[in-house]
Amino acid sequence: MFDKAIDNEKELLASIAGGDQYAFTILFKHYQRFVYFSGRKLTHSEELATEIVQDIFLKIWLDREQLIVIESFGAYLNRVVRNHSFNVLRQLAQRAKSTEKLKINSAETDNSTVEKINHNDATKLLNEALKQLSPQQRMVYNLCHEKGYRYEDAAEKMDISPQTVHSHMKLALRKIREHFIKHAGAYPFFIAVLFK
Repeated sequence: MFDKAIDNEKELLASIAGGDQYAFTILFKHYQRFVYFSGRKLTHSEELATEIVQDIFLKIWLDREQLIVIESFGAYLNRVVRNHSFNVLRQLAQRAKSTEKLKINSAETDNSTVEKINHNDATKLLNEALKQLSPQQRMVYNLCHEKGYRYEDAAEKMDISPQTVHSHMKLALRKIREHFIKHAGAYPFFIAVLFK
């Protein structure tokens, strides 16, 4: 599961439970790759895996007082990653199911025409959203989301760190989603079409 546990992990967890941010940074740096790769293996998505890393470590920090009663942090973390990843997949499945119901309810309309209109409108909205991104965010989105680069490959191409790529992608996706939510109220399929 891991190369090895952190030396004096019990003491480290106790320090984090007491609010020690430096100790939390050590824990994060040691386990973030495990959480990322486990999340990516379960969800088959780099974007979802990075969100899972953020969600889980935020949860650990917010619930840090409970760390002192954990016997095996590695086993605990493995369980948390699996449960959170399955919850994310369950939510995605429910959204897909809702989208499918909406499609069935509009079956009287010519589905191919509606789908083409939705896709064209989604593309137009996406292009508007991309214009609002910074040049770096736009390049990261293009490389990772459209061309399928891994964060490490995009970082090498742009001569920046993978963490910076991750930060740009996170901000880009947030801005794009906010733009869609703000402007796509009349078209319930937009986000599903864009991110399918």
